[in-house]
Amino acid sequence: MTTTMHRADAAAAPVISPYQESVADYWNREKNPVNLRLGEVDGFYHHHYGIGDVDGSVLEGPQDTRDERVIAELHRLECAQADFLADHLGAVTSDDRLLDSGCGRGGGSLVANKRFDCRVDGISISETQVAFATTQAAKHGVGDKVRFHLRNMLDTGFETGSFRAVWNNESTMYVDLSTLFAEYARLLARGGRYVTITGCYNDTYGLPSREVSTINAHYICDIHPRSTYFKEMANNRLVPISVVDLTAATIPYWELRAQSSLRTGIEDSFLTAYKNGSFQYLLIAADRI
Repeated sequence: MTTTMHRADAAAAPVISPYQESVADYWNREKNPVNLRLGEVDGFYHHHYGIGDVDGSVLEGPQDTRDERVIAELHRLECAQADFLADHLGAVTSDDRLLDSGCGRGGGSLVANKRFDCRVDGISISETQVAFATTQAAKHGVGDKVRFHLRNMLDTGFETGSFRAVWNNESTMYVDLSTLFAEYARLLARGGRYVTITGCYNDTYGLPSREVSTINAHYICDIHPRSTYFKEMANNRLVPISVVDLTAATIPYWELRAQSSLRTGIEDSFLTAYKNGSFQYLLIAADRI
């Protein structure tokens, strides 16, 4: 079992725009402790936020172990988010194939494989992420079923109709949704499932708030309005079957992170935007008709 990228995946870089090149460069160089120390808890490295109530006891007790307790609790909340997304992937069997689009360091792919015992392909435009995720799949002993590829989610090169389910976990803000959903409509078998968990700005607020603009600048992304998700899904044969507002459920994660050693400085912008109504955290599940 190899711990490096398969030669076919490493040999040819995906065709990407100058903007995507800047995004790939960002993630190739990124070594933020908030994306690393949490994954060190159990070997599931996620690149997203958490949901659920915080166990307040982690802030109590001996100060010399406080940081360890808080990190473990933040990881529990992000694992709860990954499980919640997996809950919405539908009736997946071990014979199915899934796509983790914008896979980061691969935690979500490993979660899906552990739950469904199916094949999972993860894709990223970051060579560093693909190499890291491939190593993790080998460490978990699932490198034969969970494979990672250096590919562009807007033009994956995978076969038409080859996936039972596709998901994005906090990665749609890096791409144009009309192009993205057209590609997913092509990749999904009829009746297949698409799921995203994403931050989006609230159309009823008006234009993006100062806090949303700050988040965009911090992550060099472009957060979409809520309405664009539903418009472009409708244009591309993706029919929503479940929409869950997770905004209130993610606030405890951000409040705890703001008190942790992993604080990055962006926490106040997220908390203010969630609480003033300009920013929302949604799960959308849709079937391909």
